[in-house]
Amino acid sequence: MTATFTVTDPATLEAVAEVADQGIAEARQAVDAATAAFPAWSRTAPRKRSEILHRAFQLMLRDRDELARLISRENGKSLTDAAGEVTYAAEFFRWFAEEAVRPGGEYGESPAGGARTLVTHHPVGVAALVTPWNFPAAMATRKIAPALAAGCTAILKPAAETPLTALAVARLLTEAGLPDGVVTVVTTTDSSGVVGAWLNDERVRKISFTGSTAVGRVLLRHAADRVVNSSMELGGNAPFIVTEDADLDAAVAGAMIAKFRNGGQACTAANRFYVHAAVADEFVARFGARVEKLTVGAAGDGSDIGPLISVAALNRVRRTVDEAVAAGARVSHQAALPAAPGHFYPPTVLVDVPADAAILRDEIFGPVAPITTWTDESALLEQVNDTEYGLAAYVFAGDLARALRLGESIEAGMVGINRGLVSDPSAPFGGVKQSGLGREGARDGLREFQETRYLSVDWPV
Repeated sequence: MTATFTVTDPATLEAVAEVADQGIAEARQAVDAATAAFPAWSRTAPRKRSEILHRAFQLMLRDRDELARLISRENGKSLTDAAGEVTYAAEFFRWFAEEAVRPGGEYGESPAGGARTLVTHHPVGVAALVTPWNFPAAMATRKIAPALAAGCTAILKPAAETPLTALAVARLLTEAGLPDGVVTVVTTTDSSGVVGAWLNDERVRKISFTGSTAVGRVLLRHAADRVVNSSMELGGNAPFIVTEDADLDAAVAGAMIAKFRNGGQACTAANRFYVHAAVADEFVARFGARVEKLTVGAAGDGSDIGPLISVAALNRVRRTVDEAVAAGARVSHQAALPAAPGHFYPPTVLVDVPADAAILRDEIFGPVAPITTWTDESALLEQVNDTEYGLAAYVFAGDLARALRLGESIEAGMVGINRGLVSDPSAPFGGVKQSGLGREGARDGLREFQETRYLSVDWPV
């Protein structure tokens, strides 16, 4: 009898489905299938690969409402957030459908003469993809789409909390015409065993991981043993800066998106707010009023904010806020909580947060906005960059030149200038420092699944 595990709705704590709990044997079988499928898929014409990806894009939009409900049930996020995620996730299929037919290359004369150099890009091989629970559709398509466009075959391990969306995406790929074995989903509660088996398998030539920095470090050490091509999208600690001349209406609107999208459970979420002292009171009043109006509850109730993913996550956020308050912070605004059994935490605004508070150093991953003030720009940048993370940042300023200068001074892979959203399939998503290696999206995302080779052709002068 096949072992299973239960997928639970974090808003109601009800069982959603039973899913096969696969192990190392199934992980190796997935590699077998991907290896067998790779020669034919890598030789498939780019136009054919493109057409399959484009059909997958269309099918995701066809099933958007059904997929959004599925995401909300296993992840807990609001239906608005879930529908937005499906649209965003589908865009990766469309973007890389277009990139598949533009693989690029170079041809040129050797500077010394006597030779021509022909540069080409080849699929790296079987790619192991590991995705988190917070964006179960988008994190899957952001990896699957470039892998397929490049000519790689893929084995995907979704998070145990949210495997149903990955399975649904795989079914749509099959409907779109993807051959058997090109993408295999392995659902498991034994993440370390499955991923470890993949990294120990000489047929696996790529690992693409999205998750915590701590786990990323472990995977990189493991990948180093076989020098496996690695892409890592890891943790964040995004600053949100508001200058004294910022448009406060725009800043508040941007803050609501940057902080509360998916209930703050995003690696790009605004994690610490630096508001100029001259406008801090007004910003907090406007922002806090918006926060207090947020509705918290199950997606089916039409709520703005859903639950945290687990009781462990809920307890961690509670502990983080309690420690900040004990250090001197004060709760200025807070939304109401529902009388429901789920893992709910109220959207919260903290003020008077000490500059050395732990909440400003650690990734919150919840609907909490700690606010501190600043007056000196040099000191501000020193605080902003005093972190091991460097994924995303946000700057709101009236003077665009100043906003750009601040943005370029922040050690982050992505900076939103006067907007609270940085993710775009056409842009290279990724961080610096301990926030990761490599990029997803744009042409860079395709290159992550390719190896560059060249032919040096004798060319007599």
